[in-house]
Amino acid sequence: MNKLPIIIRREYLAKVRNKSFVIMTFLSPILMVGMVVLIAYLTKINDNQKRIIGVFNESDYFSNDFNPTESTSYVQFKDITLKQAKDSTTQMGYYGLLHIPHEDELEKVAEHAYFYTKEAPSTSVLDRLEDVFLDRLRERRLQDMGVSSKEFALMDKKYEINTATFDGEQNLKGINEIKAIIGGGFGYLIMMFIIIYGGFVMRSVIEEKTSRIIEVIISSVKPFELMMGKIIGTSLAGITQFAIWIVSASLLLMVAFAIFDIDPATLSNGADVTGMAGNMAPPVPTPNQTIQAYAQELYKIPWLMLICFFVVYFILGYLIYSSIYAAIGAAVDNETDTQQFIFPVILPLMLAIYVGFFSVFSNPHGPIAVGFSLFPLTSPIVMLMRLPGGIGEGGVPVWELVTSILLLIITFIGIVWLAAKIYRVGILMYGKKPSYKELFKWIKY
Repeated sequence: MNKLPIIIRREYLAKVRNKSFVIMTFLSPILMVGMVVLIAYLTKINDNQKRIIGVFNESDYFSNDFNPTESTSYVQFKDITLKQAKDSTTQMGYYGLLHIPHEDELEKVAEHAYFYTKEAPSTSVLDRLEDVFLDRLRERRLQDMGVSSKEFALMDKKYEINTATFDGEQNLKGINEIKAIIGGGFGYLIMMFIIIYGGFVMRSVIEEKTSRIIEVIISSVKPFELMMGKIIGTSLAGITQFAIWIVSASLLLMVAFAIFDIDPATLSNGADVTGMAGNMAPPVPTPNQTIQAYAQELYKIPWLMLICFFVVYFILGYLIYSSIYAAIGAAVDNETDTQQFIFPVILPLMLAIYVGFFSVFSNPHGPIAVGFSLFPLTSPIVMLMRLPGGIGEGGVPVWELVTSILLLIITFIGIVWLAAKIYRVGILMYGKKPSYKELFKWIKY
């Protein structure tokens, strides 16, 4: 192993001195931030688009029911025919025309009402119009049963139950989902890093193999040393790039705080939304207090711990998968032949993303979430989805975290042992596409 540091240094410097590596290392954070800002700006422009809907009401109902909103306004047509109302709507470029016909009963009015548009209308617009009709129909049906308008307004009032911990601290609706999304973002980064940098290892092995340089290298270096040097060197290059991205993103975040005059300290001060302990119920929070509570919950996420374990799971996950990529690169002669082997490799990563989101969202401590966060090929992603909830009481149990990391280490050792067997045989094999059966034979050599 005395030549391993030399190989690691060679692979590391070959990656970090590459012009494309340097450019993308510093350009990627700017591109990502710019993309987020652009999406937010375009979304804002799209939301600011005002839809104008013509209303041709011939009935005795709905005279004051269609009130303008931030995204929709209504124009009333009177003393004209339906054809004239349609022509006016088209000529004025309105979004659509709502025709409410004259009928004796509200039920028949709603049944024969039509919304005319040039093309299929937006579901959100239809939902708003249908809600107006539904509210009036529900009110009339209840009035027929003897319910007054005031009683109907009281019955129609929405309700959300107040939740709190046994210590009296307010629980926030949807906070687990938000934490899972944050952890899922870290998990998605790991998946992308594994695919990108694992591909680097595989392509490096294929290039050296096809150019026959590998025959010269193998004469002075053991195959296992060469494989581990490539894996560790590329891994260190990836960590370097990620560290630069973290620093760059932090600087950009500080600039954003300065430009928009945001004080991060306000997230931890704010109003006290926790209730009183004991038998007293927590007070009902105001909207501002609720927003402040969400901000405090996000501020209380153990970001440093999350980043540290991200690095741990990134390294272990990358070492496992890059070993497999190195074995694939040694087994084939060109990238075209890798397709039959790549999909089974990335399948656990894809499974971790989708199953992780579904399981962690609904029950972060359920058997599916726990199982996938312990299974070595999926744990780097699923465990990170659970970690924003903390470690210990209310979060990930310590034994699950330790078991997950130990299983990753054991799996890495086992896969490296198998990959090394494939690597030492396949690195000198030319002109033949290997099958899974042949790979199994190489392992037994």
